[in-house]
Amino acid sequence: MNIAEVARRAGLPAKTIRCCEQIGLIAPLRQPNGYRAFRETEMNKLAFPGRARSLGFTIEDCRTLLALYDDRTRASADLKAVAEAHLARIGTKIAELAAMQATLSELVRHCAGDTRPDCPILQGLSRTTG
Repeated sequence: MNIAEVARRAGLPAKTIRCCEQIGLIAPLRQPNGYRAFRETEMNKLAFPGRARSLGFTIEDCRTLLALYDDRTRASADLKAVAEAHLARIGTKIAELAAMQATLSELVRHCAGDTRPDCPILQGLSRTTG
């Protein structure tokens, strides 16, 4: 398959497919004229990083997961470890976002939102923590 056909079937822009190749997530064959020749395996692998990225996995995580995908001697525990590490990062990020939301909500709640120049939002943002 050529890149146009793969792009159509995978529902991805050709630019994304080239990017996946450039960062080493896929490795299509090259024809004598230099054109890419995609196999069914690349088709399957192209769906993988898109879905993994939509779940927030890093490019490095995608590389690791794809290497495990190709490794028929892998243990599911290896895959689970990658997913659990990512899940922990998501939990940390959620806690950080919740703290940000609470702080900003408090600042907004204290702002009168009127024509006066003084504002607790600016005061809160300029306050140093220590």
